[in-house]
Amino acid sequence: MKNSFKVVVDGNQEFKITSDDISKIDALKTSSNSFHILKENKSFTAEVTDKDFYRKKYTVNINNSSYEVVISDGLDLLIKDMGFALSSAKDIDSISAPMPGLILEIHVGIGQAVNEDDPLLILEAMKMENVITSPRDGIIKNISVKKSDAVDKNQLLIEFE
Repeated sequence: MKNSFKVVVDGNQEFKITSDDISKIDALKTSSNSFHILKENKSFTAEVTDKDFYRKKYTVNINNSSYEVVISDGLDLLIKDMGFALSSAKDIDSISAPMPGLILEIHVGIGQAVNEDDPLLILEAMKMENVITSPRDGIIKNISVKKSDAVDKNQLLIEFE
């Protein structure tokens, strides 16, 4: 089975490559971050000068030109399609109920500053308690529910300033 990847270079050039494409690269590692590459009888020197494994972002110098490269695999693309991408969490202005349920507890108040991953409320759904946490740092602008409220899927729960 071929794994496929999406590679975006400098934010504007997009390539799709497979594990087979990668295995066909004629590259020789020359140091911990450098490679000598042959492609179509042309020689290239590539050096990874910066790497952010968490975001799968790399800065690569090829023949003295620098490129920003972002690599996404199939799971990354699925997560993005589902709306759970890491970068999108920082832009969230409100939280809606992920499923129907009952509000058991509210841990925050209007005007309260919260940090990413702080517990905001507890939603009981299908006899399970689900802690809804903050996707980002921010200040609570509005709380649209009260303790013991029954909520529907996608119902607004909390808004951020």
